[in-house]
Amino acid sequence: MIKTDSCLQCVRCARTYDIGELRYTCDCGGILDVKRDLSRIDGIRLKALWEERWGMKRGIEASGVWRYRELILDAPDDKIVTRQEGNTRLYPAGSAGVWAGLSRLYFKHEGENPTGSFKDRGMTCGASAARLFNAKTVACASTGNTSASMASYAAVSGMKSVIFIPEGKIAYGKLAQALAYGGKTLQIEGNFDDAMTLVQEVCRELGIYLLNSINPFRIEGQKAIAFETLQQLDWQVPDWFVIPGGNLGNSSALGKALLELHELGILSRIPKIAVIQAAGANPLYTMWTQHTPFKAVKKPETIATAIKIGNPVSWEKSLRAVTWSKGTVEQVTEQEIMDAKAKLDAAGIGAEPASCCSLAGAKKLADKGVIASGETVIGILTGNILKDPDAVIGYHKDTLGSHGIKGTFANKPVQIPPTLDAVKKALGVS
Repeated sequence: MIKTDSCLQCVRCARTYDIGELRYTCDCGGILDVKRDLSRIDGIRLKALWEERWGMKRGIEASGVWRYRELILDAPDDKIVTRQEGNTRLYPAGSAGVWAGLSRLYFKHEGENPTGSFKDRGMTCGASAARLFNAKTVACASTGNTSASMASYAAVSGMKSVIFIPEGKIAYGKLAQALAYGGKTLQIEGNFDDAMTLVQEVCRELGIYLLNSINPFRIEGQKAIAFETLQQLDWQVPDWFVIPGGNLGNSSALGKALLELHELGILSRIPKIAVIQAAGANPLYTMWTQHTPFKAVKKPETIATAIKIGNPVSWEKSLRAVTWSKGTVEQVTEQEIMDAKAKLDAAGIGAEPASCCSLAGAKKLADKGVIASGETVIGILTGNILKDPDAVIGYHKDTLGSHGIKGTFANKPVQIPPTLDAVKKALGVS
């Protein structure tokens, strides 16, 4: 059982629950936060401790999540499930930054995690919580990355995993991982939101531990993206974090991390958070721009399958993060997503389509004058380029017309006969 001063607190009504109680939502229907008594923590000493751990070669605290364990999860070493996740690189944007009109744009590449996405940061914490609750089986609904991560961490820790995916709505690079890691994969008729509804019912009725981002401990692990990025910047605070928005757990975690660091005095000012949604799956954007109550998108559509979610469970937490940071919410079209992907890939960095909302959104906000050209901007890349190879090939062969996407910056393969003259002609060499 989890033993700590923390509690679970509803983001909607503020009711609290014992952190050792196995629950995912409040009785009012709101989702839960892990609430810490930060008054017991010395921010200066904590920061110094984290610096001491930087560069550890082995052990639990060599993980880019458990390095920050004081703000992650109070768990004994023998309950922690880790694959040395995190420790991902922070790249200058290069030519992609020039294209976006931003001279100080950087990308935090979460696609360099063990299973190729940021989900590993949340999953190491969620899987560890599952072990604290003595779970034997874990489950999730997924558009791909969550299933890959959960199946891996379950296998490492000796738990069984059950995955609910929308039929025909998952990139094969992700489905392959879920199958390879041994997850029991159930394809349902319907979209992600249907799968999410079903998995909650299944977990409740069968006593299976739920590992979607509605699980408050998942969010705690994902906070480490912010901690590690700031440590890589020597704690110099950027002006903006720009992040894709699907189920909205990542932006929720980012906001919570920054809030805790600010309360501890580790951050002197607050960076703004920009959440970028696909235009075909944009409930938070609609709410933000039209000042209307939250309303789910019933049939979300986007080539960026990782964020093809019309009813994100973490919208309240994400909205809190954007509002508190004085940030914004933007949407990008299918064409803007794939053009940004082409530019990011051509810069030698590369990421899956959903990740490239960060670049597309940053460019759009720069074009609008919301982000100034000289401001320091951190874009979060959520998944590896090989997560969705079909989208890459389709764009560069210019065969995505059915999605309304042109290969604006296509790098088409050239078929030639096996002769030196043909090579010279293809390369423009006389």
